[in-house]
Amino acid sequence: MDNIYDIIIIGGGPAGLSCALYSSRANLKTLVIEKESFGGQMFSTGSIENYPGSSENTTGLSLTNRFKEQAENFGSEFISDTVVKIDIDDKIKSVECEKSTYKTKTIVIATGAKPRKLNIPGEKEFSGKGVSYCATCDGAFFKDLDIVVIGSGNSAFEEAIELTKFGRKVYLAHRKNLSKVTPVILERARKNEKIHFLPEEEIQEIKGNNFVESLVFKNSSTGEITELSKKEDDPTMGVFVFIGATPNSKLISQFTKLEKGYIVTDGEMRTSIPGVFAAGDVRVTPVRQIVTSASDGAIASISAEKYISENF
Repeated sequence: MDNIYDIIIIGGGPAGLSCALYSSRANLKTLVIEKESFGGQMFSTGSIENYPGSSENTTGLSLTNRFKEQAENFGSEFISDTVVKIDIDDKIKSVECEKSTYKTKTIVIATGAKPRKLNIPGEKEFSGKGVSYCATCDGAFFKDLDIVVIGSGNSAFEEAIELTKFGRKVYLAHRKNLSKVTPVILERARKNEKIHFLPEEEIQEIKGNNFVESLVFKNSSTGEITELSKKEDDPTMGVFVFIGATPNSKLISQFTKLEKGYIVTDGEMRTSIPGVFAAGDVRVTPVRQIVTSASDGAIASISAEKYISENF
């Protein structure tokens, strides 16, 4: 069984990287498969203040590199590939990727979630041409331009604050109810002179030619339609969407129980499939933060190790 992994982790975000660290440190043969950027959503986060032990200068990139380096030091293997199918019918499971197929005793699904779309006219057409879902990735493209942020949760308010480093003015279109925003983040946003709040404006359409030129809003109280346009001499304006996420659970959706698309697990990260675990944002959990994902990953690793000891 030399060519069989003890654990294959699908997804290289904080849950997957934490799981890899604990697994390889326990001398389990560990493989992490990630189709995009290691670190997941953490990778593209600007300043990280709420991860224990992080410094004032900690960024998503720096924390990702530290997570990954620790796991590599204990022997975890990392590959960039896309998983197309998993076979969980046998005791030894199979993970089929575009480039190769791997065998394993256990699988941890740590595929996270992807940004939710507005699904309005113009969004798809102008994605990458003014429309973005990552402030850290694309904020610098809108230096000294007007920026509009759409969203009513912590991420929208945090990213709006981040985008004031680049934009001339940042409009924040949000719902009146701000119960999802923590008081400290709300207070920071309110004190930032570059942020202008649009508490009743619901975006209807994104317009432009080659790049975004204007946004159409509808007032939730009066029904009035207004249009916010770029300044005459500006090449474009930025639209950053932060309205939640959709779990990447398609790989396992036909095999196990889901709740609103999220994988249902017990407290030990076990799915209903023996030897298959889930961790991080892809599973049902009341909180989705880097620290909770890292905790999930550690628990999944320990549970997988226990499963292996009892079944192999």
